Amino acid sequence: MQWTPEAEKAVSKVPFFVRKRVRARVEKEAVAEGKPVVTPAEVKAAQRRYLNNMETEMRGFQLDSCFGPSGCPNRAVSSESIVPRIQALLEEAELLAFLKQTVSGKLRFHHELRVTVADCPNACSQPQIKDIGILGACRPALTDAECTRCEACVAVCPEMAVELRDPGPVVDGARCVACGKCVAVCPTQTLGTGQTGYRVQLGGKLGRHPRLAIELPGIHDADGVVRIVRDCIAFYKARSRNGRRFAELLSAADIEAYGQTGEFPGAGGNTP
Repeated sequence: MQWTPEAEKAVSKVPFFVRKRVRARVEKEAVAEGKPVVTPAEVKAAQRRYLNNMETEMRGFQLDSCFGPSGCPNRAVSSESIVPRIQALLEEAELLAFLKQTVSGKLRFHHELRVTVADCPNACSQPQIKDIGILGACRPALTDAECTRCEACVAVCPEMAVELRDPGPVVDGARCVACGKCVAVCPTQTLGTGQTGYRVQLGGKLGRHPRLAIELPGIHDADGVVRIVRDCIAFYKARSRNGRRFAELLSAADIEAYGQTGEFPGAGGNTP
């Protein structure tokens, strides 16, 4: 749907963590009213109704994804298959009912568990400041194909992680963020696709005491990501009271322990 520049400016002032929902609501109401163009009046009216009825709009969680599925050229992996699995987990957890039981007073959007999926390390959906952040990853692997020394891989790498030696490219694993750009540009496939999957970050948040999420070691396949999300939900429901965020409950030591053992301290074992 077409938006006027003034409407775009108005919606940009909506808090980012509800902006996507407000934008969808604005367009839905504009279509229902037969309006082909969104103006600031529609934005303000929808925002007012949305925020005044916050509790009825809540789901108990927020699940966002990046623009990768729309054809982003930076995609390291495709997340279309994993997002529905994560959403199903979040819905099965009945987090809204949990919040209603444990939060005194009115529910607010900041009470919800926040999960986001990004298809590449550019992280447009801001996984670094979410309770659970999932980033697509594609690590390069050296193949037997002869290198022509075109230096395309060196030029394309934003991290300066690729160096051309004899007989071919060498990737610095400490610098590489698994974006897959070098694989995409290699004309001879000397750098091919190695391990693909997802990086997972836990415990990010904004607010009065902001913290960037801490990354778990390794690259995880879809089943591994689902298990991690399930464990995080169980940890959150076991410990959160009166609306305390997952990121507030989780210490750096908890994340480190989970990365080493696959379970949170005191959690009584992994979920199946």
